[in-house]
Amino acid sequence: MNRNQVLPQVVLSGEPNALRKIDFCAPQTYQGSGFLSIKALARVAKEVSEIAEGDGFTWSVQSRFTHSPGSEPNPILDLSLNGKLHLICQRCLKPFAVDLVEKRQFLLLESEADADAYPIEDDELEPLVASQHFDLLETIEDEILLSLPLIPKHPEGVCQAHLSYGDANETEGGPAEKRENPFNILKNMKKSS
Repeated sequence: MNRNQVLPQVVLSGEPNALRKIDFCAPQTYQGSGFLSIKALARVAKEVSEIAEGDGFTWSVQSRFTHSPGSEPNPILDLSLNGKLHLICQRCLKPFAVDLVEKRQFLLLESEADADAYPIEDDELEPLVASQHFDLLETIEDEILLSLPLIPKHPEGVCQAHLSYGDANETEGGPAEKRENPFNILKNMKKSS
């Protein structure tokens, strides 16, 4: 590719189906933005507790080429996500809204071997294998899933811990009867034999 060549820019449609086949191998750049509802993201929809009005993600992408002295230009994909979904708080077991804001940069590579050889230490760019039928919707969904909290819960002090069945007995009728240690039972069985 000629370094001084001006590449055509393709504007992506905001429709989910239009994001399923993008040719990142073509000598052109891409730009686009839109809103994806939770219903358009099947794997994310399985993780949510409920879908409220306005839940979903605003996304924007921009591809570009960076020039390195002595080598071919590197294709870069910038992805921004901003949205909201509802998860179950693991402290009180009630649904709550989670806001996610993510920005990622990907280095588009030609093969899996190139991606595997890419240094893990690079925190700025993540390797991504480009193809002629690249599924950008799947990549957006992957990034949302990776951004979800491991243990979703309200901020400290907003909710109270859910009482389990055993905890409820202790608070209603005083302390629960103290059970004998099962290892002591085994020890007594061993002595009697």
